Amino acid sequence: MELSKIKKWIKPAINALPSKRELTILFIILLIYLFVMTPILNRWIYPLEYEEYIFNSAKQYNTDPYFIMAIIRVETKFDPEGRSRVGAQGLMQIMPETMDWAISYGNFSPSLKSYIHDPATNIQVGSWYISFLMKKFKGNKVAVAAAYNRGPTKVKGWLDKGIWDGTRKNSHQIPVKETRDYVERVTYYYDKYRTIYSDLAEKYNYKP
Repeated sequence: MELSKIKKWIKPAINALPSKRELTILFIILLIYLFVMTPILNRWIYPLEYEEYIFNSAKQYNTDPYFIMAIIRVETKFDPEGRSRVGAQGLMQIMPETMDWAISYGNFSPSLKSYIHDPATNIQVGSWYISFLMKKFKGNKVAVAAAYNRGPTKVKGWLDKGIWDGTRKNSHQIPVKETRDYVERVTYYYDKYRTIYSDLAEKYNYKP
């Protein structure tokens, strides 16, 4: 194609473009739209319920509310009626033996067994258990996520024997696929919830 014919085709297309002023206005509008819509979209994709119970329990047991959110998201997607095939119950999928242990060592009333599906009760017990695991694994959230899924005894064994170093980077070393996948999901959602709902820390006066 001759150069003159190319210019003849391109020139009308260029002339049809909006002016620089119009393009600038459109660009500003687009930025505003993205600024407003992105948080809304993120909160729709990563919904949050029971935030007050989560922050109250997090403060009571000195643990991270965003980690609690991530556990709940992975366990039940905030469904208080969740029940697993092995008998775990409620939002945080508390096992019956974990509940018994919490009653024995966490000063919980035995009557709480009847309220395990109550969101406030379930979150309180689950948060206490996370706090216990955090102390046991010296604040290592990745190891705690693994222990919440597989049990602290198993995970401690992996760490003590050098099977896994307890890091997110080397989570592929975890010998059980279910736990490996669980850790990856919890750490992913932890990052998401901590970013998307960072404003709630101030609302509930939470200080990491």
